[in-house]
Amino acid sequence: MHAGLASALWWAVSAGAQVPSAPITPTVPLVQAALPGVGSTVLAQGDAPMTAPIQARWDHIAAELRCLVCQNESLASSNAELAVDLRREVRSLIEQGQSDADIRSFLVKRYGDFVLYKPEVKPVTWLLWFGPFALLLMALAVALRLMRRKPAAPAPLTDSERERVRQMLES
Repeated sequence: MHAGLASALWWAVSAGAQVPSAPITPTVPLVQAALPGVGSTVLAQGDAPMTAPIQARWDHIAAELRCLVCQNESLASSNAELAVDLRREVRSLIEQGQSDADIRSFLVKRYGDFVLYKPEVKPVTWLLWFGPFALLLMALAVALRLMRRKPAAPAPLTDSERERVRQMLES
C-alpha cells in the first residue's frame, strides 16, 4: 500500500472511521493530485483524441498561451482548472474551423494581452516591450554622467585651520 494512502487510512481509522473491506484502488484524479507533473498535457477526462492536424494546431496555439492561474506556465502544461477549461475552449474553436489568429484575438478580448506569452506591440503594451530598454538607457546615462563629473576641489584651509595643522606637525 502507498505510504501516503496508508497514513491517510490510519488517520481516518484513529478518528473513528470504518476500514473499507475492499482494497483501495487509486483513481486518475488521485494520482494526478499526488503527482502533479504526471500527464501535464493530458486532455480533460471525456475528451476524444484529436486528429494529427488538429493536435498540431492545438500544440502550437497552447504553447503560445499563458495559464492565467499559474502565470509562468503555458496553457498546455498547466493543470489548473481554468487551464483545463481554456484548453477545452481552444479545442472547440479549432474544431469549429477558426484560424489561429481568430482564436488568439478571442482569448485576448476575453482575458487581455496577459494571456499571450508574446503580446503584440501596440500602444497599450509599449511600456512592457520598451520599458526595460528605456530603464537601461537611463541607468547608463546616469552612470556616464557620474563617471564624467570631476571631483570637487577641496575648500582652502582657513587661517585657524592652518595654525592647528602646523601645531600638530611640530609636536
